[in-house]
Amino acid sequence: MSATPDLSAHTPLMQQYLRMKAEHPDALLLCRMGDFYELFYADAEKAARLLDITLTRRGQSAGEPVIMAGVPAQALDGYLARLVKLGESAAICEQIGDPALAKGLVERRVVRVVTPGTLTEQALLDDRRDAVLLAVVPPKMARGEHGLAWMALTGGCVSLAQCAASALPDWLERIAPAEVLWPQDLPAAPMPWAGATTLRPPWHFDAALGGRKLCAALQVANLSGFDAQHLTAAHAAAAALLTYAEQTQGGSLPLVADLRVERAETTLRLDATARRNLEIVQPLRGDDGPTLLSHLDTCQTAAGSRLLRDWLQAPPRDAAVSRVRHAALQALRDGRLGTLRQSLRGLADLERIAARVALRQVKPRELVALRDSLQRLPALRQQAAAFDRGPLLDTIDQQLALPPDCAALLQRAIAAEPAQALRDGGVIAAGFDAELDALRAIDTDCGSYLMELEQRERARTGIANLRVQYNKVHGFFIEVTHGQTDKVPDDYRRRQTLKGAERYITPELKAFEDRALSAQDRALAREKLLFDGVLDTMQPMLVGLRRAAQGVALLDVLAALAERADTCGWVCPELVEAPGIHITGGRHAVIESRVDRFIPNDCQLDAQRRLLILTGPNMGGKSTYMRQTALIALLAYLGSYVPAQRACIGPLDAIYTRIGASDDLAGGQSTFMVEMAETAAILRQATDHSLVLMDEVGRGTSTFDGLALAAAIAAQLHDRNRSLTLFATHYFELTDMVQRYPQAANVHVGAAETPQGIVFLHEVQEGPASRSYGVQVAQLAGVPAVVIRDARKRLAALEQQHQQHLAQRDLFADPAPEPEEDEPTSSPQADAASPVLDALDAADPDALTPRQALDLLYQLKTLRATR
Repeated sequence: MSATPDLSAHTPLMQQYLRMKAEHPDALLLCRMGDFYELFYADAEKAARLLDITLTRRGQSAGEPVIMAGVPAQALDGYLARLVKLGESAAICEQIGDPALAKGLVERRVVRVVTPGTLTEQALLDDRRDAVLLAVVPPKMARGEHGLAWMALTGGCVSLAQCAASALPDWLERIAPAEVLWPQDLPAAPMPWAGATTLRPPWHFDAALGGRKLCAALQVANLSGFDAQHLTAAHAAAAALLTYAEQTQGGSLPLVADLRVERAETTLRLDATARRNLEIVQPLRGDDGPTLLSHLDTCQTAAGSRLLRDWLQAPPRDAAVSRVRHAALQALRDGRLGTLRQSLRGLADLERIAARVALRQVKPRELVALRDSLQRLPALRQQAAAFDRGPLLDTIDQQLALPPDCAALLQRAIAAEPAQALRDGGVIAAGFDAELDALRAIDTDCGSYLMELEQRERARTGIANLRVQYNKVHGFFIEVTHGQTDKVPDDYRRRQTLKGAERYITPELKAFEDRALSAQDRALAREKLLFDGVLDTMQPMLVGLRRAAQGVALLDVLAALAERADTCGWVCPELVEAPGIHITGGRHAVIESRVDRFIPNDCQLDAQRRLLILTGPNMGGKSTYMRQTALIALLAYLGSYVPAQRACIGPLDAIYTRIGASDDLAGGQSTFMVEMAETAAILRQATDHSLVLMDEVGRGTSTFDGLALAAAIAAQLHDRNRSLTLFATHYFELTDMVQRYPQAANVHVGAAETPQGIVFLHEVQEGPASRSYGVQVAQLAGVPAVVIRDARKRLAALEQQHQQHLAQRDLFADPAPEPEEDEPTSSPQADAASPVLDALDAADPDALTPRQALDLLYQLKTLRATR
C-alpha cells in the first residue's frame, strides 16, 4: 500500500481537493464553488483541452501556482454530455455544508460519478436508447466461460448470461454497452469494442457476493425463481456491476426490480457482420442513414422506442412467441388504433423517472410529469381493454393496473407548477404541511407589511419619495435621496451609500428582517425535508411504477408495428414447421419507402431447393434481393408483419451474411482477408436451419483462385451445412452447379439492352443470366467512351478464347487423382491403379463397420492383383 502523501504544505482548500482526487484518480473532479464547478492542476489542463475552456493560474499552494479551470453551474449538464461522449468520467463534488453557517472551509463531498455507462440525468441520456453498463468476467476466473451481467441504471432490470470466449463478440454487438467493466491485472480479451472500458479490482468479481447482492436487491431468499442459481460466472460479474453502480451513485443502489437470464439459444442469432450488412439499428455509412429501426420506430413514447430496439437486437427464435405478437397486432388493427396511439402521445418516461426516484435524483417537474401521466393511465387501460383480448393484451392490462396511491400522493404533495430546482422553493403544494404554510405566510405577509411601513415612515419623516425595499445582497432597507437626508430621524442607521441616495435600517425593520429571512430559510429547509419524505413514501411504489412503464412500452411497440402494417401494406407471415422460406411479392422494408416504385420479387427456398445461384448485372438488385429476404425472415420472427403479398417462413436459428467489401487496416487485414474470415465463420457455424447470404465471394483475388474458392464454398454450403443459401456471383461457371447438385437452382436479375443503353428490370427470374453487362454499367458510370470501346474489343476477344476452351474439365467434376512424384502421369502403373483409387475415393472410412473395412481391404488387394 502506498503511503499517504503529505499535504500539510497546501492550503486547506487544496488539501480538501487533493484528498477527494486521491479517491477518484481516474475521473475528472469538478468541485462546486459558488456559481462554478472548478477543476485544478492536471484535471484543469485536460478539461481545458477537451472542452475548450479557459485555463488560469490563481494564488499559490505548496509554493506553486494553482492551475484551474471552471464551468458555470447552470451549464454543467452540457459540459458533462461532451465529456461522456469523449469517453471520460467526471466526479461531481458538491458543497454539503451551509456556507453561511460554516466556520472556515465549507464541507464538500463527491455525490456521484458520471461515466458513460452510469448516466441517469435526463439531459445526458438519449431518450430512445439505453446507456448500458456491462461487467465481464473472463474464463480464467469463471471455469472456462465468460460471465456477463448488464443493466441500464434507469431501467430497473439486471440481465445475466454466460458464453464461450468465441461467442463474446456476438454478445457485445447485441448488448451494445456504453461502458465495460473488466478485472484489473488481467489481459483484456480481443473484443470488437472501442467504447469505454473501466478496470476494477479482481476481488469485486466475487460470485458469492454477487449472489447476495442480487438477492438483497430483489428481496428474495435465492435466485431459483429466476432460473439463475447456477450461473456463478454471471454472479461474479453482477457483483462488480452492482458495486460499481452503487459507488458511482454516491452510495445509492439503483432500482433493481427484475432479473432476466439471457441464453443464446432462445434468440435468432445475428452476428456483428449480419447486423451491419442488414442495417438493423446502425446504417452502413454515417449516423443518419435509414435503418430498419428508423423505419419501424413510430413509437409515441421514448420507452416504446427503447423496447423496439431491444426486440430488434434479440428477436425470439421460438415461433410461438412471434405468433402471440402477430395476434396482438391483428387485434389492434381491427380496433381504434389511431385513437390508442393518440392517447400514448405525451406520456412521461415512467421507467426513467422511477429510476431517478430510487436514486433520489428526480427533479420536481419530473414528479409533476409523472403525476399527470399516472392520472391518464386508467383511461389508457380502458382503451386497450376494448380490443380483442389475447395473451399480450391481457399482460398489458395487468401491468397498467396501477394502485392510485402514487398519483394521489403526488397530487397532494407537489405544487401544480413547481420550481425547476428544490433549492428555489415553491415545490411542495399549499395545504400539504401546516408548518410550511405558516412559514410561507410570513413571507406572503411581507409585501403588505413593507407597504404599510413605507406609508408610516413617509408620514413620520415628511419625506415623500422615501421607499422601503429588499434585495438578496443587503436585505431590507429604507432608501432616501441625498436631497432629503437632513430629514432622516435619529433611529435610522446607514446601511449603504449610493451615488444618488442613502440606504438605512431601523430597529423595527431589522427585527422584521430577521424574522422574514429566518422564515425563508426555515421554509426551504422544511420543503427539502418534506420532499425527501415524499421520495421515501414512493420507494415501495417503484416496482408497480416500473411494471406500468413496461405495459406502456409494450403497448406502444405493438401499436407502432400495427401502424407500420397498415401504412405500408404489410401482411401477417406464416411461421411453419417445415424448413424453408416461401415469399411471394417480397419487398425491401426500408428501400420501398424511399423510392417511387419498388419491384417485388418471389423467393423459394426449401428442403429440395436449398441453394440459389443468383447472377445478373451490377446495379441490377442482387444485394437488395438478398437483404430483403433476410429482413422479411427477421421481421416475421420479431413478431411484425412483413412487406410481401405472402410469406411462409420455416424454423430459423441464425442469419449470416457475407455482403460488401471493406478492409481492416487497423487489424492488418486486406479486403480479401476480411471476406475469407467472414466466410470461414459462416462455414463453421451455419446449420441446416440457418439463412446464409453470400455476395460475390472470391472477387478479391485472381480469377482462377476466386472461382475455385467460390465453387468450393458453394459446394460446402450445399453438402455439409445444408443451409438455406442465396449465393450471388459474377462467375457464370457456377451456374453449372445445378447439374451435379440436386438442391441447387439458378435465378437471375433481369436486364435488357436498348439503343439508349442497359435497362435494369430488377426482376428475379428463373435460370442463369446470359451475361454480366459490366461494360454497360461502366458506361452508365461515366467511364470515357474510348475506354468503353477498347473494353468491348477486349471482351470480344476474351469471349472467343473462352469458346475455344469449352472442352476444359467441368468445374464441379471430381478432381483427378494426383500422380506419384516418381512416376509419369501417363505410366501404365498409374492407369492400372485407377480402379484402386476409385474404390478408395468411393469409400467413407467414418461410415464403415470393422467387417466392412476388412471386406474393402480384400477388394483393394483383388483390384491390385488384376491390374
